Amino acid sequence: MGQEWNTSRAWAPRTVTVLLVIAGVLYSAWVAEFFLDTGLDPAVSFLSELDAADQPYRHFFSTADLLTGIMLIAAAALGLATFTRKRLTVTGWIAIGTFGAATIADSQLPIECVAANDPSCPVEPSGLFPQLHHIHALTSTIAVFAVFTAMIAFTAAAYRYRTLPLLRTVGLTVLVITSLATAWLMIADNLPGSSGLGIAQRIQVSGMSAYLVVLGLAVRIRRVALTG
Repeated sequence: MGQEWNTSRAWAPRTVTVLLVIAGVLYSAWVAEFFLDTGLDPAVSFLSELDAADQPYRHFFSTADLLTGIMLIAAAALGLATFTRKRLTVTGWIAIGTFGAATIADSQLPIECVAANDPSCPVEPSGLFPQLHHIHALTSTIAVFAVFTAMIAFTAAAYRYRTLPLLRTVGLTVLVITSLATAWLMIADNLPGSSGLGIAQRIQVSGMSAYLVVLGLAVRIRRVALTG
């Protein structure tokens, strides 16, 4: 089954591609830390610390996240309105939109400080349900869950519906690498020391960014194949 679209919106697939590719690039804005004096060690710091409320380049990184979220919500809305609705693809587009909304929330609800730079900053919130103390932790968790849902749904759709072939090759590879990085991150978080937490998260986020770009290109390639 091919992924068709509303012929009255022939411009839509190209627009979805542009939105997803730009979102993927913007979500990679963290690489600017290698060119800015953030005072953070990429090997042990979390990316959320880059736009903590007390960080000098917070507005740069939070703006990139804000724009990423806007692009993703627009891409998801257009994808739902344009492409043939199948269970897996609908799940994927809804997850993309949720990822976008959570990313916007991330940008607007930063952590207050960086413990490594501020001795008065608590390493962890106290009490029950720490995510309620650090709302950013909750929005970040939702974002990660949503993007993985999207990655799995679209990759599964590529196999089940025999469409978007790029997702069956490059997309699957990116999904596997991102999953391995996430496993590393989760395991390292429960081990003494940093265990390369920062590296693991940067690989994870790079994979998420790459998948958005691959998904965008897959939509464009599929359209060219059907109309060329």
